[in-house]
Amino acid sequence: MKTILAAYSGVLKGTGSSILSSLQDLPSALWPCSSRMEKHLQVISVLQWVISFLAMGIACTLLLVYMFCTDCWLIAALYTAWLIVDWNTPKQGGRRSSWVRNWTVWTYFRDYFPVRLIKTHDLLPNRNYILGYHPHGIFCFGAFCNFGTEATGFSKKFPGIKPSLATLAGNFRLPVLRDYLMSGGICPVNRHSIDYLLSCNGTGNAVVIVVGGAAESLHSAPGMNSVTLKNRKGFVKLALQKGSQNTSLSQIPYENVSRESRYQIFYECAALLSTSWHGLPFLKGQTELTVGEPITVPKIEDPTEEMVELYHGMYVRSLLCLFDKYKTRFGLKESDILHIQ
Repeated sequence: MKTILAAYSGVLKGTGSSILSSLQDLPSALWPCSSRMEKHLQVISVLQWVISFLAMGIACTLLLVYMFCTDCWLIAALYTAWLIVDWNTPKQGGRRSSWVRNWTVWTYFRDYFPVRLIKTHDLLPNRNYILGYHPHGIFCFGAFCNFGTEATGFSKKFPGIKPSLATLAGNFRLPVLRDYLMSGGICPVNRHSIDYLLSCNGTGNAVVIVVGGAAESLHSAPGMNSVTLKNRKGFVKLALQKGSQNTSLSQIPYENVSRESRYQIFYECAALLSTSWHGLPFLKGQTELTVGEPITVPKIEDPTEEMVELYHGMYVRSLLCLFDKYKTRFGLKESDILHIQ
């Protein structure tokens, strides 16, 4: 018997930082005090991740093509040959680096928001897990900080568990970016990659799936806490087929933004080039990720629809309980509810 987990991620009101205010403070002192310098480093750490995520892959692809037209063509040819040989590595467990995961830059990244990880139950290293993460957000800063780095101490809180945050497979087709992502233990969110981690890589693996996907990031509205989950059942079926425990990861509660949230990514790109800086990202408080209790599921190679519905219902109830238990701690009212879309 093995398990599924649910988690919900959110924001404690009144404790966030603003890149806008940080950048306006930059020219005010030639030798900034330590606290101000720390704020600047936090800003830089977030910007480098956003720029890397948005531009590194495209920039390195263009550079590689350009190098073929210069005297450096041999270097480009050798790298391309190695890329072909290494093409399937992301789907076969990747190539995580403890050194990269423990970079000091990630502690500044963590403290900008700040991001915290709350442990409510132990995860046994002799099992494998599928962790459902909610909500998606624009860049999944909380998911990356908790599972792509050691800034919040995941390995210390859950010894023997190796988290693998699943993201778009297309990111692993871009040179250099693919290696940067793999170094953090990030993997493609496709069947082949997840099958390998849950079936061919021993135990102690935790695949983190942002269940709501990009659609969830567009559904936020002021005063409403919602997740896209009602028709997302594939991860439950996969857990049953692999006999993996399913756990919910809940970020409670994230600060809902206006209808313009769907254009946030474009504002963030513009902020990098504009003299009038927007807040990047648009966050207003402390982000705390709460790991829920694992749901033990049987291993069934061909689960019926009824069986999938049964365990999906258990997962939804687990997520709702997690939300209700911690919502007041993070600034929501007792009457606030989580909407399942």
